[in-house]
Amino acid sequence: MAETVLDEAASTLRETHEEYAGDADRPVGSYVGLMGAYGAVTLGLAAVVRRRGGLPDRVRGADLALLAVATHRLSRTLTKASVTAPLRAPFTRYEGRGGPGEVHEEVRGHGVSHAVGELLTCPFCMSQWLATSFTFGLVLAPKPTRFAMSVLAAVAGADVLQFGYCILENKAKG
Repeated sequence: MAETVLDEAASTLRETHEEYAGDADRPVGSYVGLMGAYGAVTLGLAAVVRRRGGLPDRVRGADLALLAVATHRLSRTLTKASVTAPLRAPFTRYEGRGGPGEVHEEVRGHGVSHAVGELLTCPFCMSQWLATSFTFGLVLAPKPTRFAMSVLAAVAGADVLQFGYCILENKAKG
């Protein structure tokens, strides 16, 4: 009886995956695994926070702004920067230059490897994981978390100034 129910569930999942993916290589089961890992880590951190007295009533506006800028900067660094390519290399293939200091990579592999590659090359996807980490960091270890986020915010500010300088320099050249 239990085997029949499990076989039917597995068959339904396979059919759903095939109907969703069509001919594309979409590792839906691996996405479920990544979501499960994210959920498990988040629940574990939530349990730690609860044992330590719970969440604050609100997040300060300054912390929220710092969180947004730091999350943006670190997600770009991890998913696009030339210097972090060795972290992505097992899951990607170099395709060419991207933006300044960045590369364009294509995801390779199948299953879990492909799903991890998509996470490691998508700044929007990575932002969810980083924002969650920083937010728990603000609750569990606020001083070092704010310090690390301040460094990232300073780098993001420097990026804006670099682009602004280039624009002004090009206008001055005519």
